[in-house]
Amino acid sequence: MDVRRIFDERDFEKYLGIQRPLSKKRVKELSEYVKTVDACFPTSIILSVSSLCAEYNEQTSEMTLQNYLDADNEEEKIIFGQIAKVIDGQHRIEGLKNYNGPHFDINVSIFVDIDVAEQAYIFSTVNLAQTKVNKSLVYDLFDYAKARSPQKLCHKIAVALDGDKNSPFYQRIRRLGVATKNRYNETITQATFVEALLKYISKTKMQEMHDRDLYLRGKKPKKIDADESRQLIFRNMMIEEKDFELTDIIWNYFEAVKTRWPHAWDSTGTGYILNRTNGFRALMRFLRNAYCQLANPGCWDVPKVEDFLEIFKKIEIEDGEFTSENFKPGSSGESELYKALKKGSLPK
Repeated sequence: MDVRRIFDERDFEKYLGIQRPLSKKRVKELSEYVKTVDACFPTSIILSVSSLCAEYNEQTSEMTLQNYLDADNEEEKIIFGQIAKVIDGQHRIEGLKNYNGPHFDINVSIFVDIDVAEQAYIFSTVNLAQTKVNKSLVYDLFDYAKARSPQKLCHKIAVALDGDKNSPFYQRIRRLGVATKNRYNETITQATFVEALLKYISKTKMQEMHDRDLYLRGKKPKKIDADESRQLIFRNMMIEEKDFELTDIIWNYFEAVKTRWPHAWDSTGTGYILNRTNGFRALMRFLRNAYCQLANPGCWDVPKVEDFLEIFKKIEIEDGEFTSENFKPGSSGESELYKALKKGSLPK
């Protein structure tokens, strides 16, 4: 295989006027992923080869790839390591480069003697026109997973809070990422909820993957110490399977939010942000500050609604101030709200 094609701009990229360089971050993620117990690549790696190097046996339905040697022209030879050009799958190939685990099967589609235009067409069809995956739907599918995982835990909590009539999140979460029929108060997606909570359980996406892999292998992650627990405040709860306690913490925290700022939390009109993505993310960022004031992270302490409410009462932001005018859309508005919550909660 012509590995140089992975690092250099490929012919069809020049043809399309695009460049997709190898992402070291993506390669690192894939190199870790292939070590997990259920790792697979369901879609094909797509290669282009010259007919000079390919021979197909119709009787056995087998293709043989081999060197091409031209006795009259040394420059025309194609040695085995340069037979194939990668059209799609460069990151998967690099992710497997240093793999030394059990036998790992991959699907490969081989096109013989296709020109640059055809390569570009295949690449465009596979990559440029594909539908973006709905992350909320992905998290919802963890409902069917048999093994425990950080993602499944956070999904279960989202579903529990969305489904209980007494919950501050009752029918507020778009489980599949889109509006649910006959529900009119959904203000955040399941992906928004799950990803904000995951940050207190697993440090990185890679750690989420490792945690899931351990559970699939019948093991579980090791507990973390007190210092780490001040960052990953709910990790030990996951490990010790304190799911109800963790759910109660989230419930109590947002019930206190609802009590302190009832109009902003219940508003479905335009302009209010507290119960929407920006407001929710800022509140989830502030949760760690509030929780660390009231409990010992890493243990099973469950602060009451009243405990969280005492912290919120110190914050001098009124119901009507949680607007997009005061806290702009996007990450900047989220950060400003978090800073305001943090500053307001400090001792006077």
